[in-house]
Amino acid sequence: MSDLPPSSDNYCYCHPDRQSFVLCQRCGRTVCPECQTQAAVGVHCPECVREHQQSAPRRKPAVVTMMNRARRGDGPVVTYSIMGLTALVYLAQIFTGGAVTEALLYWGPYTQIEPWRILTTMLVHSERSFFHILFNMYALFIFGRMLEHAIGRWRFLALYLLSGMAGSVAVLLISPMTPVVGASGAIFGLFGAFFVINRGLGGNSMQLVIVLGLNLVIGFIVPGIAWQAHVGGVLVGALVGFILMRTRRRTLQKRQWMLLAAVFAGLVVLTVVGVLLMYAR
Repeated sequence: MSDLPPSSDNYCYCHPDRQSFVLCQRCGRTVCPECQTQAAVGVHCPECVREHQQSAPRRKPAVVTMMNRARRGDGPVVTYSIMGLTALVYLAQIFTGGAVTEALLYWGPYTQIEPWRILTTMLVHSERSFFHILFNMYALFIFGRMLEHAIGRWRFLALYLLSGMAGSVAVLLISPMTPVVGASGAIFGLFGAFFVINRGLGGNSMQLVIVLGLNLVIGFIVPGIAWQAHVGGVLVGALVGFILMRTRRRTLQKRQWMLLAAVFAGLVVLTVVGVLLMYAR
């Protein structure tokens, strides 16, 4: 018996001097260990790997996808718009040396002469701690998208603004001489609304209760945190969530907006009361 001469088919097509008995799963060419790319089944040669990469659909970065969806009017436009505006204002705070912060923050005595600060304070954050804006925007990214999808854009915007306003009003009533910045009141309002809506739909909110409780406790024990805004925001956010749940039928839409307007009117009345109490102290 004599040995048969080795066939050229038993040598790597890229390295003719390397013998191999492994074939590419797609094209059937012989490939040595250096040229093999492990696939789901078998191996692929370099040529087939390049062809697959070129023909595979390319996924756009998440940021590009978000921008395209916002441009088309699809997705949580209000949430992304608030995040973008807040980020721009934060950059302006840094580059203006605090001038923007001074122009937009809320302080009780400013209420009579510049009442818009009750809302503009939601756009400015502490320049000394990046975690302040980071936490708020992360929470907005998580809960804002879910709530905006669930209740609609204009209702979500109303929830965010009313909760933020409630945070400032709570500061005015409890600690009027404390200047405050940040969207924490609005963020805690999202927490409160999400809890009420989720419970109303039969969801389990235990994890949210734990997170909310921890954050409220931290606000009481850590200095420099306006816990008053947290309490005001979560209470009004829960109230708005309750209104939206009770009036979610199409036939109750007019009543829904009337009740939301009543919440706004109530906050205005509390603002007047807060100003009177501030000057009576």
